[in-house]
Amino acid sequence: MSILKDKNILLGITAGIAAYKSASLVRLFIKAGANVKVVMTPASKDFITPLTLSTLSKNPVYSAFVDEEDDGQVWNNHVDLGLWADYFVIAPATANTMAKMANGVCDNILLATYLSAKCPVYFAPAMDLDMYKHKSTKTSFEKLASYGNKMIPAGIGELASGLVGEGRMAEPEDIINFIEKDILDQLPLVGKRILITAGPTYEALDPVRFIGNHSSGKMGFEIAAAAANLGAEVVLVTGPTHQSISHSLVLVRSVVSAEDMYNEVHKHFSNSDIAILSAAVADYRPKIVADKKIKKSDTTFSIELEKTKDILKSLGEIKKHQFLVGFALETNDELEHAKGKLKSKNLDLIVLNSLQDKGAGFGVSTNKVTFITSSNDIIENPLKSKAEVAKDLMQQILKQLHA
Repeated sequence: MSILKDKNILLGITAGIAAYKSASLVRLFIKAGANVKVVMTPASKDFITPLTLSTLSKNPVYSAFVDEEDDGQVWNNHVDLGLWADYFVIAPATANTMAKMANGVCDNILLATYLSAKCPVYFAPAMDLDMYKHKSTKTSFEKLASYGNKMIPAGIGELASGLVGEGRMAEPEDIINFIEKDILDQLPLVGKRILITAGPTYEALDPVRFIGNHSSGKMGFEIAAAAANLGAEVVLVTGPTHQSISHSLVLVRSVVSAEDMYNEVHKHFSNSDIAILSAAVADYRPKIVADKKIKKSDTTFSIELEKTKDILKSLGEIKKHQFLVGFALETNDELEHAKGKLKSKNLDLIVLNSLQDKGAGFGVSTNKVTFITSSNDIIENPLKSKAEVAKDLMQQILKQLHA
């Protein structure tokens, strides 16, 4: 999954022959999972039609402040467009438009949106060789960079004039790669490895029956997504679940039993910087597993159980540089039990949630948690979606790491 998934991309198109590449650029943004809107200079419509871009982006295309409709005029709010965008990408960026951007000229909707945008702005220059080398163009580059804009370098190749040299707009694939890399390089967990566990474990009684629990794995999968979106390389060890994740930074390892999870976690722990154990691991398993299906006979049936290995405690005993996070699902004396677990298992942070709280626990899309740190700080959080809880957890970890 691309780091651009679910991001709002505003694509600005100016009047250069390279505008024909914008159709491919829109498709690649969509393929990456982004939401795309397009804003054009009026002259750019001579090079590519708004209909093409609207069809590909599945959104209206904006090229004027006011559109004439059958029932009157419609105002296109450039401020709303600028605030909607997570990233504003101007490709192609002509010498004319860049000079206006550099000097605050605002004579079309693209430029008005640029001046209203609060998000990072990327621009991909496209022009002929002599224009690209002109001192005034270099001045535009410098001014735009000083404002915090990011230039996507032009390539070298055959230009519209027939000359060969610098000034060719970067190819759509290269533009996407540049933006993704730039975003990743700025993320706080780039270069960090995070081990996460999720879901239940199933402890076999016989070839067809098992002891399990109601964990859906959703919390762990949301944590994996939140960590990867901050740039971390994630190993997600999951028990049986219907959850799925598709992200280039997430490696999924599926297991079934507590013993399987113990072994898989220990394979990866030494190379991890952070470990977050959110799985609902069975505390006990059948001491004897039948090799054939147990037949129904007596009115009562007894199973002898034995303890499983305590994965979290085992990691706390061997951790060196790792930041270790555990989860505590409690039904009574919640805070005291969680504090005891935090200390006895040598954790840096524990996430407490109670089955007494409506909307928390297994099988729901929300959770209500309390963070308890190794310094005995207690941070209570309101009921939120599990995706939001995952983001809060990652921010708490970053806060403690940088304290």
